[in-house]
Amino acid sequence: MTEEQKFAEFVRGNIERSAADAGFQGLSQVWIRECIRHNYAQNFTWLGRPIIQVPQDTYAIQELVWACRPDLVIETGIAHGGSLIMSASMLAMLDYCDAAAAGTTLDPRASRRKVVGIDIDIRAHNRAGIESHPLSHKITLLQGSSVAPEIVDQVKAIAKGYDRVMLFLDSNHTHEHVLAELEAYAPLTTKGSYCVVWDTGVEDLPNEMCANRPWGKGDNPKTAVWEYMKRLSDEGREAADGERLTFEYDHTIEHKIAITASPDGFLRRV
Repeated sequence: MTEEQKFAEFVRGNIERSAADAGFQGLSQVWIRECIRHNYAQNFTWLGRPIIQVPQDTYAIQELVWACRPDLVIETGIAHGGSLIMSASMLAMLDYCDAAAAGTTLDPRASRRKVVGIDIDIRAHNRAGIESHPLSHKITLLQGSSVAPEIVDQVKAIAKGYDRVMLFLDSNHTHEHVLAELEAYAPLTTKGSYCVVWDTGVEDLPNEMCANRPWGKGDNPKTAVWEYMKRLSDEGREAADGERLTFEYDHTIEHKIAITASPDGFLRRV
């Protein structure tokens, strides 16, 4: 066993022990609940744009992107655009590493790797911030409901011809909307890649924390994920590549980072 393999085994043991520690997991859930009271996730930026993610989830994103090496990332929900910029920056690093490994000169604008961002309302100042960013050449913005047929058709047309597709769903958090997003976009996920559904942790919050929202306990991204996974098990679905669509919950990710907005939200296509 190499030193790298030994360390990987050490890390796997760490993750398994933390997952089995109910007290530690409980503390993480309390921390998440309390950080929401302070709008903690809104305090951070990625390369200059507000990202509105718990920092531990950004660690998960970079590990997933590096491991899966997607050439297309599809994101629903844009807000200030920080998540789009993060995905674009990771794709740009993949471009750089590929060029370095091949001993070729990198032409940043020649790469096929892209990010598609969808939002029903891309506010003018956010659009300006994204479009003026140095990584804007890697980003395509689509304005409209993520579940509107014309938007879904545009995304499917863009996704054709890409070999490795990853999804991040983070728009309207109601059960109905997220379930519709999963039905529309999850089949685009390529084997070995991920469909990540953000903010599934709404299901675990006290009712009063979502009192002013159209979503809450029993009506949120996690309940949509549960329903979609049940549909896949009971009815089956076909992926965009024509094969049977099968996902598994990757709980190793949430056990690794311990603090996440998205328990049961990391879905790996197998």
